[in-house]
Amino acid sequence: MREEESQHRASLIETYRSRFGEHIPLIRRQDVKGFIQRRPVWLARPLRIDDVRRQVEVMELETRRFYERAIQHVSDAGVRKLLGDLAEVERRHYATAESLQETVTPVVRQKEEDAQRRLFVLQIVQPGLAGLMDGSVSTLAPVFAAAFATKSSWTAFLVGLAASVGAGISMAFAEALSDDGSLTGRGRPMLRGSVTGVMTAAGGIGHTLPFLISDFRIAMIIAVAVVAVELATISYIRHRYMDTPLLSAAFQVVLGGVLVFLTGILIGSS
Repeated sequence: MREEESQHRASLIETYRSRFGEHIPLIRRQDVKGFIQRRPVWLARPLRIDDVRRQVEVMELETRRFYERAIQHVSDAGVRKLLGDLAEVERRHYATAESLQETVTPVVRQKEEDAQRRLFVLQIVQPGLAGLMDGSVSTLAPVFAAAFATKSSWTAFLVGLAASVGAGISMAFAEALSDDGSLTGRGRPMLRGSVTGVMTAAGGIGHTLPFLISDFRIAMIIAVAVVAVELATISYIRHRYMDTPLLSAAFQVVLGGVLVFLTGILIGSS
């Protein structure tokens, strides 16, 4: 299909050269009346392979209809023949694209699903997990240090909120500016940065919200319980998507969280 489309381009250029000369002016998609208007493909990324097949099918159908409509406005026999030939090739392309779904074997389908899963992990899960870990663990020290130093739920809440939002903004910019995804395949920087930033802020705010309770002791108990849930969630995600053994993931995450938690308590109590 790609080779035939290249031949289409060559045929159109040769017809233009024979009628109008060597200079081809800049013509944009929107300059051609009736030509297909569609969103750029890069705006729809990441695309699943099934979505790509359907997109190819739609493109071939739209292009064939454009050639058929164009023939109705042309009186030159040579141009009518060229447009008719192009429309016929696009009709074959549409039939080929339509049959792609039926010719995919289970082995190929499994490979495509595995590749799609790897992309999802690389572009969504990994940035989100990095943000969740950073937000859940790094904000423990300032939140609980402020809580033990002041014995004030409201003060601890303000410190936790500031630390969470600040960490979310920082991680969002750090992830978005780390690379543009063209070399690593990690996807669009804005998407990665947004996922990382939101998950970082969410990880910190989770154990900050309990300090809205005015009773300091109750707020502290609930906050510690939330921290335990956050660490368990991180361990499960690492086990589920990163193929890390559950006990190993839990030990690593809990150890880091406990160390940061104790740091906050020691600093706040000093």
